[in-house]
Amino acid sequence: MSWVAEKTTLRQKRFHQAKWDEPIISEMSMPGERGHLVPETEEEIATAVGDGISALPDHMRREERIDLPEISETRVLRHYLRLSQQNLGADLNVDIGQGTCTMKYSPKINEQFATSGDLTELHPLQDESTVQGVLQIMYELDLYLREISGLDRFSLQPGGGSQAILGMVSIIEAYHRARGDGAKRDEIITTIFSHPSNPAAAALKGYRIITLYPDADGYPDLDALKEAVSERTAGLLITNPEDTGIFNPRIEEFTQVVHDAGGLCGYDQANANGILGITRAKEAGFDLSFFNLHKTFSSPHGCGGPGAGALGVRKDLARFLPVPLVSFDGEQYYLDTDAPDSIGKLRGFYGVIPALVRSYAWVRALGGEGLKEAAMIAVLNNNYLLGRIREIPGASVPYAPGEHRVEQVRYSWEDLTRDTGVTVEDIQRRMCDFGFHHWTSHHPWIVPEPFTIEPTESYSVAEMDEYLAALEWVAREAYEDPERVKGAPHNSVVHRTDHAPLDDPARWAVTWRAHQRKTGAHKGE
Repeated sequence: MSWVAEKTTLRQKRFHQAKWDEPIISEMSMPGERGHLVPETEEEIATAVGDGISALPDHMRREERIDLPEISETRVLRHYLRLSQQNLGADLNVDIGQGTCTMKYSPKINEQFATSGDLTELHPLQDESTVQGVLQIMYELDLYLREISGLDRFSLQPGGGSQAILGMVSIIEAYHRARGDGAKRDEIITTIFSHPSNPAAAALKGYRIITLYPDADGYPDLDALKEAVSERTAGLLITNPEDTGIFNPRIEEFTQVVHDAGGLCGYDQANANGILGITRAKEAGFDLSFFNLHKTFSSPHGCGGPGAGALGVRKDLARFLPVPLVSFDGEQYYLDTDAPDSIGKLRGFYGVIPALVRSYAWVRALGGEGLKEAAMIAVLNNNYLLGRIREIPGASVPYAPGEHRVEQVRYSWEDLTRDTGVTVEDIQRRMCDFGFHHWTSHHPWIVPEPFTIEPTESYSVAEMDEYLAALEWVAREAYEDPERVKGAPHNSVVHRTDHAPLDDPARWAVTWRAHQRKTGAHKGE
C-alpha cells in the first residue's frame, strides 16, 4: 500500500448508493389522481374577465388537452427524493473529478440570496422603477468584470458560455460587415484543445473552420497560425489555458498575428479559474472575451444549467453587443436598447438573474485580492494532484513533460488500457463505487483514454488525498483484478452507456414523448 492509501485509509468512507428502479414520471400517471385541486374561478372574477378560455382566438387553443402526468403529491415527493439519492454532487461528494467544469463550493448564503422571495417573485416585464436593485447588481457586476478582464463593456444576457461564444462570433461578423469586408472574411481559426463550442458557433454562422493542432510541447502551433491567416481571416477563437491545463505564454504573439491580418481575437475564458487577478484579456491583446459566471464565479454548474455567460468587448465593439444593456443615468438604472448596430438578443429578456446574483455576491465577498488568492490556491491544488497522479502506475501526462499546469490537467490512462484492457470509462464507473466522479473529456479524444481533473480552490489536502487514494486503489485493481473494474459499478446506479444512439442523430430525442414517437411507443403503436 502506497503512502497515499496509508495516509487516507481512516478517511475512506464506506459508500453504497441508494438504487431505485424508478420509472419516468410520465409512466407513473394514474387517471384521476391529483396533487392539488385548482380552485374554481370566483363569480366576481368570471363576470369581469370571463372563463379565461373563450377570449382566446381559435388558432391559439389546443385541439387536445395537454397530456400531463396525473399523480398525487406524495408520489411526486417520493419520485424526486429517490432521484436525488441517485446523484453524485458537490454537496455530497468530493467532486474533484469534474474536470473543466470548475465545481467549486458555492456559499449557501449566496443560495439564500438567489432563492429569496425578493428575487424569485420578480417578473421580467416589471417596470424598471420596481427592479432597481437587480439592475444595480447587473450594472455593478459589469463594472467588476471590466476590471477583471480589462475590457470596456459587458453584456450579461447569454445563458452560458456557448451562447456567449455565439455572441462573440456574431459580433465578429457584424464588425467585418460594417467595414464592408464581411463577405470576404469567411474563416475562423481555433485550436483543437479549445472548447468545441468555438468551432460549432462559428460553423453555425457559416464560417469555414481552421483548426490548429499543438506542437511537440503541447502549445498551439504559432507557425501553423502564421500559415493559416490571410485576407479571409475573420477572427481567432481560443481557450487559454486550454483544456490540457497548459497556458500559452506566447498568446500576445497569436493575437498580434491575427490583428496584422485584419481579424479579431475572441478569448474563451471558461478556464479562467486559475488566472483571475493574474492575467487579463486586454493585456493579451483580445478584442472580445467571455466568462462562465456559473463555475468560475461560484454559481453551481447545475448539470448543464442554469448557467450564465458574461460577454465583454473593447470600447469600439460595444455598439454590437446584444441588447438590452444595463445603464445608469446618475439617478436610475435602466435597460438600454438604443443600439442600432446591436447583434440583437441572444436569449429572452436580459440574463439568468439567480446566477448573476450568486456571482455578484462571490465577487463582493472576495474582492480583488481574494479573487487572486482563490486562483493561486486553485493552481497550487492542481499541481499537488499533478505530482501525485504522475506516481500512479498506468497514468500519464501528455505534452509539456515535467511542466506545471494551471487549473486542470488532461491526463491519460493509455498505458493502463494497453496493459490491462481496462478503459477510462471502466475506471469512471468504478470510481462511482467510492462516491467520486471521474470525468473523461469532450470529444474528439485527442488525448487517448483521457481523464480531466480540476480541483479548484475549494478542496483541502485531506480531501484531495481521499480522492487520490480511491484513484490509486482503482488503478491497482485494474492490474490485479481487471474484471472487477470492468464489471463496475457495484455500489452505484450508473451503468455502461450505449454509444449507438448518441452517435445517430436520427435517434436523438430531447423529451420523453419525442423518444416515444421515434420508437413508435406512443398511442399503442
